[in-house]
Amino acid sequence: MPWKNQGGGPWGSGPKGPWGSGPQPVGPRPPDLEDLLRRGQDRLQQLLPGGYFSGVGITLILLIVLAFWLLSGFFRVQSEELGVVLRFGKHVRTVQPGLNYHLPYPIETVLLPKALRVSTISIGMTLIDDPARRGRSIRDVPEESLMLTGDENIVDVDFTVLWRIKPDGVGDFLFNIQNPEGTVKAVAESAMREVIGRSQIQPILTGARNVTEQNVQELMQKTLDSYGSGILITQVQMQKVDPPAQVIDAFRDVQAARADLERLQNEAQTYANQVVPQARGRSAQIVQAAEGYKEQAVAEAKGQSARFLKVYEEYKKAPDVTRERIYLETMERVLGGSEKLVYDGGAAGQGVVPYLPLGELTPKRAPTPGQQQSGGNR
Repeated sequence: MPWKNQGGGPWGSGPKGPWGSGPQPVGPRPPDLEDLLRRGQDRLQQLLPGGYFSGVGITLILLIVLAFWLLSGFFRVQSEELGVVLRFGKHVRTVQPGLNYHLPYPIETVLLPKALRVSTISIGMTLIDDPARRGRSIRDVPEESLMLTGDENIVDVDFTVLWRIKPDGVGDFLFNIQNPEGTVKAVAESAMREVIGRSQIQPILTGARNVTEQNVQELMQKTLDSYGSGILITQVQMQKVDPPAQVIDAFRDVQAARADLERLQNEAQTYANQVVPQARGRSAQIVQAAEGYKEQAVAEAKGQSARFLKVYEEYKKAPDVTRERIYLETMERVLGGSEKLVYDGGAAGQGVVPYLPLGELTPKRAPTPGQQQSGGNR
C-alpha cells in the first residue's frame, strides 16, 4: 500500500514519507491492468453466447486454439537449406526450399541444415583479422602443413577442401556425425598426409598437383562414406606446395642444378641424334665396300687359280714350249716398260763395266708429234 494512502506513514501524518515530503505524482498515470483485464473478460463474455463455461463457448475456444495450433505447422525453407521433418524424433521426409507444412509440435518438428551451400575448410593456414590492412590475412599453421614425403623429405602443403551435404544424405549428416567441420578437416589432413607419404617430392612440387588433388579427394570421399556422414567432397585445391622456409634456398639450388642436368642431357641427346645416324651410315658404307672388295678378291683368286691350272695342263703336255713361253711372257712383262740398250760382246763392247750409266750414252730421239702435243698440254 502506498505511503499516501497510510496518512503519512509511521513517522507522522500527512502526505510525507519517512524522510520528509514524498514525491508527488506528475504526468499521466499508468493504466490499471486489473481494470483492462476485467473489461476484456466482459467483452468476451458478451461475444460468447451463454458465457465462458457454456458448451458452445468451450467448443469455440477449442476450435480457435486448434486453428492456431494447426497454423503453427507452416514453415519456410530458404534457398540454401533443406527441411528435414522429424515425427517424434524420427526422420520421415526431406522437403525442398519454399513454403512447406508439417504436423504441429510435438508431433512433428523440422530441422533446417544448410544442405545446398558449399562450405570451405582450409588446412595448413588460417584467416585472421588484420586491422592494419583493414582486412584478413593468412597465418601459416605448421603443425598442419608440414608433411613427410615418400623419399623422406619435408614439404609445406596448404590446401582447401570444398564440401557440401549430399542431396540424399541429409539424415546421415544430421544424425551420424557430431562435428561435421571438424570431421572433414581431420579426414582431409589424414588423407593428404597419406597421399604425400606415398609420393616423391619432385612430382609433388612440379607436375603432379592435379593427380595429388584427385587422389586426396577420392580418399576423403571413401573415408567419409565409410562413416555414413552424408558429406560430398566437391573439390580439393592445393594452395601452396613448397619446401620448408629453412631449406627453401638450398632446395632452389638443387632445382636449378637439376634443370641444368636436364638441359645438358637434352643437348647431348640432340647431338647423339645427329651423329649416331651419320656414324651408322658410314659404317654401313664401309661394310658394303669391304664386301665388294671381298667379292672382287675372291673372283680374281679363282680366275688366277683357273688360269694356273690351264697353264699347268698345257705344261704337262709340252713342258719345253710352255717353259719358254712363260719365260718370254715374264721377260716381256718385266722389261716391256724400261729402256733397253743392246750391245754385243764383240770388240766394241770391250771394257764396258756393268755400272756405266748407259742410258745417258743413248742418243736422244726427237719427240714424235703425239708426244709434243701431250707435252704442250701439260
